[in-house]
Amino acid sequence: MQLSGFEGKVAVVTGAGRMRSIGRETALALARAGCDVVVTGTGRGPDRYTEEERAAGWRDIDSVAGEIHELGRRAGSVICDISDEHAVNALVRQVLDEYGRVDIVVNNAAAARSGDRVPVLDLPTEAWDAVIRVNLRGTFLMSRAFARVMSERGAGGSIVNISSIAGKLGGPNTAAYSASKAGVQALTSSMAKELGPAGIRVNAVCPGVTGTSRLDDRSADAWQSYVEANLPLQRVGDAREVAWAVVFLASEQAAWVTGQSWNIDGGQLTVR
Repeated sequence: MQLSGFEGKVAVVTGAGRMRSIGRETALALARAGCDVVVTGTGRGPDRYTEEERAAGWRDIDSVAGEIHELGRRAGSVICDISDEHAVNALVRQVLDEYGRVDIVVNNAAAARSGDRVPVLDLPTEAWDAVIRVNLRGTFLMSRAFARVMSERGAGGSIVNISSIAGKLGGPNTAAYSASKAGVQALTSSMAKELGPAGIRVNAVCPGVTGTSRLDDRSADAWQSYVEANLPLQRVGDAREVAWAVVFLASEQAAWVTGQSWNIDGGQLTVR
């Protein structure tokens, strides 16, 4: 079965600039399905690239937009701080001016790992705020702004939020991250119930340990030991596997699916 409902559609994918990322793979998967795609990022400079990215001559979201063009689709790359309401509103205007519509929004952008990965008793308030501001506030601002556009247009739409199993499972030294991702799941449920009558579906995917640059803080052997101890499928996930779930949720074949937060985690969390 081939997924359908993408031809002529316009998708926006946030946080899509890293070479090894769910955002990039999602943007490319949507383009392959038939969407024109706008990707956003924070304007990460070469000083923040990984060695792999520098060696490849990577240009963040501009590289991803180039890949989308090579697939025969229209593409845009926009620097946008999704936690800034004015920046989000400007993004909406720019997308509408250039493409005339928005059908799919994938809220993938997330705060970089920094001072929040500490025991909760040592967690600085500013580190907590920084994570919540991007992961939860940013997802809310993007969802609200584009849902308004979808509602006014009257043709429905699909919003897919990238949460995490951390929002269901929790873990030491992840209080801010886990709380933000749990909030995304609650936001997903609430928005789905409100927006369903307008034909706007809102879902989330909750990845587990996925092979992106976010895993670079530990060795491959350390991660493999972790997955062997915790994941029934005994391996790190591929970002494309998360992207495929996102594309399904945005497709016509998922027309009766809304308000869900799906675990894409190799079986790590099997009860919720």
